[in-house]
Amino acid sequence: MTIPFNSLRARIRVPNIVSNYRRLCRPGGETIPVIKADAYGHGLVPVARALSKAGAATFAVGSVEEAVALRASGVPGRILSLLGPIDADQCQALWRGDVIPFVHHPDQLRLLADVSRNMDRPLGVALKCDTGMRRLGFTRGDAAEAARIIAATPGLNLAMLSSHLATADDPGDFDYVEAQIQEFTAIRGQLLALGLSFQTNLANSAAVLAHPEAHFDSRRVGISLYGGNPFQGTPLAHLGQGLVPAMEVATRIVSVHDLAAGQSVSYGRTFTAPTDTRIAVVAAGYADAYGRSLSNSGFMYLRGVRVPIRGRVCMQLTAVEVSEVPDVRPGEEILLLGGQGENAITPDDLAEWWGTISYEVLCLLGLNPREYVE
Repeated sequence: MTIPFNSLRARIRVPNIVSNYRRLCRPGGETIPVIKADAYGHGLVPVARALSKAGAATFAVGSVEEAVALRASGVPGRILSLLGPIDADQCQALWRGDVIPFVHHPDQLRLLADVSRNMDRPLGVALKCDTGMRRLGFTRGDAAEAARIIAATPGLNLAMLSSHLATADDPGDFDYVEAQIQEFTAIRGQLLALGLSFQTNLANSAAVLAHPEAHFDSRRVGISLYGGNPFQGTPLAHLGQGLVPAMEVATRIVSVHDLAAGQSVSYGRTFTAPTDTRIAVVAAGYADAYGRSLSNSGFMYLRGVRVPIRGRVCMQLTAVEVSEVPDVRPGEEILLLGGQGENAITPDDLAEWWGTISYEVLCLLGLNPREYVE
């Protein structure tokens, strides 16, 4: 659900997502777009349709409900639910939508096995193993038994073995990546020794760019699909060059006024003008999913210039200094994200000022009303 009443507009350039997808495709194997969380705020169905036309044959979403919604949109191909089912109703929905669920716990297997007895066709499932994330998944000690249960259940087929890397985007912790790859390889070997056939899947965006040994049969691309560089701010930032952001967020200036030296602006008087200053009040705030932690630390983009936030971000208003931009007027457009040239604000820039990651920036700002542009 979008934020219903505000001046913000998230402009989505789906062709940029397609361009990123094509850049991330590698010879051999399959590149799977991760379009969970409403395509990271870019719109589940428009993104899926465009990527399907570009050749994507498998899509990864989050919840079972999101997978069912994608199937109902008419998008062809395989659909993966990364979260998998948590109750019998969701299990039944998997069959109705022909969705492949990730399974990470014996309780899910029991649920699926029970429901499968009343179904007229088998369901493919993806076995998620824990190789070091320590979040969800079967460990090496129990993954083989889980695979045996799937193989012995007429209503289930093992379609995929998968895991998730914890530090693939941290050049200082690549040893842990290698340890996870070795653990995944060992689990894969156990299952192959049982005579099972399945697709293997480990690499995320960072691993696609920097860890070819983790590519296996298929790879999942998430943040890089939307123009985020998983290595931003590291010595490997060059690996993400050429990825282009697909979201621009615009709003309007509400008011412009002078702030005399010594006067403060916004709650708490956290900014006091050291000299005479020109202030523009902008229609954006934390009710619009624009982080309050950007107070006195972030920038907006106005006519090719980065203008600094002054004072605290409020519920629906934020003040910026426009002393360096001549003749600013109420009603003028200003960008929270996007722009042209070296002063453009990227998701990674905004995340740094916000004190978060680009994933959160896109998911939150994507809650605003969207417009699709070329």
